[in-house]
Amino acid sequence: MHPFQHFLLDGFNQVAADTWADDERTLIQPVFFNLVPDLPTALTELTELRRGMAKMAAAQGGALIEAEVVPVGGQPALRQVIKVKLPGQPTGQAFLGSYIVPKAACSAVLRVQAAESGPTGVREATVMARVGPPNYFRPHPYGPEGEGGLPSHVADDPAYDQQFPRHPLTRVRRVLAQLARQVELHPAFTALPPFTR
Repeated sequence: MHPFQHFLLDGFNQVAADTWADDERTLIQPVFFNLVPDLPTALTELTELRRGMAKMAAAQGGALIEAEVVPVGGQPALRQVIKVKLPGQPTGQAFLGSYIVPKAACSAVLRVQAAESGPTGVREATVMARVGPPNYFRPHPYGPEGEGGLPSHVADDPAYDQQFPRHPLTRVRRVLAQLARQVELHPAFTALPPFTR
């Protein structure tokens, strides 16, 4: 029994066991963890949850771009988007979006991933040229715990997604939004005791 049901989208084809991809190499992966979730706090403590997740992303050399608690399949879920450096590459980033549905002793995670290919940094350079370097970089939105990994800047704002429809960050956000509208969770999973910290 996999917790996620009805998560397949038009244009995605199975490329491995539990991995689906579209023509732009945006990936969807449903994952079940039979372990107590490693979230820093309960979903009801959003400020602390964001700080903790930002610290975890920065410690791994990336950055938490956004984190919200939203309903997925009728259950509370952490929706987050993280950016990381492309492994083994001098430039470029990958963007990892996920819905984490925690329970007391396990969790269901629906991941969406897309990476830059070809010329990298176009979105960032274009936005920096438009707003100017002094207005480009900013403190991490979830506090100093998010500092130390990739920098926080205005080019990651959703306001720029429409101007860069094929950018991997835009694609991750678009697929996450599509999934939220149609994902269902197996009744046996939804009936499990909730996650508390």
